[in-house]
Amino acid sequence: MLLWVGLGNPGPEHARQRHNIGFMALDAIVRRHGFSPWRKRFKGEVAEGALGGVKVLALKPMTYMNASGDAVQQAASFLKIRPADIWALHDELDLAPGKVRVKKGGGTAGHNGLRDMQRALATPDFGRVRLGIGHPGHKDRVTGHVLGNFAKVDTWVEPLLDAVADAAPLLAGGKPEEFMTRVALLTQETEPR
Repeated sequence: MLLWVGLGNPGPEHARQRHNIGFMALDAIVRRHGFSPWRKRFKGEVAEGALGGVKVLALKPMTYMNASGDAVQQAASFLKIRPADIWALHDELDLAPGKVRVKKGGGTAGHNGLRDMQRALATPDFGRVRLGIGHPGHKDRVTGHVLGNFAKVDTWVEPLLDAVADAAPLLAGGKPEEFMTRVALLTQETEPR
């Protein structure tokens, strides 16, 4: 079983914020692939399903971003899921809007959700689906940028979420390069200019 974690903040006031693109991507995957309805468990909301024959538990921590690791650790421990079988879907400042990169392990680049997952799992060796939201240009503007809502001009968001959902079975099947290629092909006509 794989554990896919969307990183974000709970509540309707955060729903359309750039920081919540991990929640949004996980919601798109759950809808597209007919997962079970969301239910409360492991300090979060979970939905179960299968992608390409691989069982996946989708988890949205309801602990707020800075304590995401508590929900992840609880689910992983109870279900005996190794860090290598955990993927975090999260916003990435250092990628252009609409770009997606996948990697296993590594640093947190200042992302509090990743940092807390690393703390709770006692290892950086989990997967990351980095969803580009772009950088506002200066570090003083980062907080307002990530906690700001997507704007009407961000027409790339929905096509990106659709592409991630479409390509999700490739990632579940252990084909991260093919996953990234598929997302890139599906979104090339909607990339921000």
